[in-house]
Amino acid sequence: MLLLPFQLLAVLFPGGDSVNAFQGPTSFHVNQISSFANSTWAHTQGSGWLDDLQIYGWDSDSGTAIPLKPWSQGNISDEELAELEEIFRVYLYRFTQDIQRSASQFQLKYPIEIQATAGCELRYGGYRGGFFRGAIGGLDFLSAKNNTCVPSPEGGSRAQQVCTLIMEHHAIINIVKKLLFGTCPRYLLGVLDAGKAELQRQVKPEAWLSSGPSPGPGRLLLVCHVSGFYPKPVRVRWMRGEQEQLDTQHSDLLPNADWTWYLRATLDVAAGEAAGLSCRVTHSSLEGQDIILHWGNPISIGLIFLAIIVPFLIVLLCLALWYMKHQ
Repeated sequence: MLLLPFQLLAVLFPGGDSVNAFQGPTSFHVNQISSFANSTWAHTQGSGWLDDLQIYGWDSDSGTAIPLKPWSQGNISDEELAELEEIFRVYLYRFTQDIQRSASQFQLKYPIEIQATAGCELRYGGYRGGFFRGAIGGLDFLSAKNNTCVPSPEGGSRAQQVCTLIMEHHAIINIVKKLLFGTCPRYLLGVLDAGKAELQRQVKPEAWLSSGPSPGPGRLLLVCHVSGFYPKPVRVRWMRGEQEQLDTQHSDLLPNADWTWYLRATLDVAAGEAAGLSCRVTHSSLEGQDIILHWGNPISIGLIFLAIIVPFLIVLLCLALWYMKHQ
């Protein structure tokens, strides 16, 4: 049984060094965001993610998981999925009751916002690791390490008290261990296999240049836009010849609606120094043929000229032919 994950990895990622050969997601985690307005009103949002790709939502009214991909269920049977949904329904119900009942005991003031994430990941060599982290109001509260609840320094004495209570509930601990170190790795391998065609796809980026708001008198903000690429890893640089411009600033990687990504790289330069600069885009889908866009390339001006003059010449030619025909 211990060899099973490694055998599956060899099937999923042939011809490479285990996970390193796979340029898609390598972890699955479930996110929980619970909001408590007062002692009688609470709402929880749930979601399931492959790295930063959401593949499950959670209907809090019906207490059911919502698949966002045809392959979201992986190799989990309908019966096991129903069992997992029941576990989460019971957990969320009791969690809500416990927080509302214990808020005053642990000196929690409404409104209360609690975030939690739990899951597993594939690491170098195929090692499986489970993780759990909890936060209150955006501050770390506790985590799990070596089957032990670990209070965060930001949580203070409250986190220590909660960890003490958790460690006393051995049945709950056993369920969590089974989910994190048994069900989750098996599901992760299964869903990576089921979604392999989409997760390992290569989509080439589109790139274009523009100028942003002027940083100041006599200066330009050069903007290189890169969009529509998958997988996520990409390298975008402003260059002068073969020299990378170290002042390049990058935006966050943002998702597009079609599950691809967008990135923007900017460079603040003196107006007289913009000539000769280029934006270089490196991505696995380009197979070593980087996209290179030159700022103020004379060819672009010539193309604009041709785009204007050629239709004009065609119109003149048609008028001349019509005139000669009617003479």
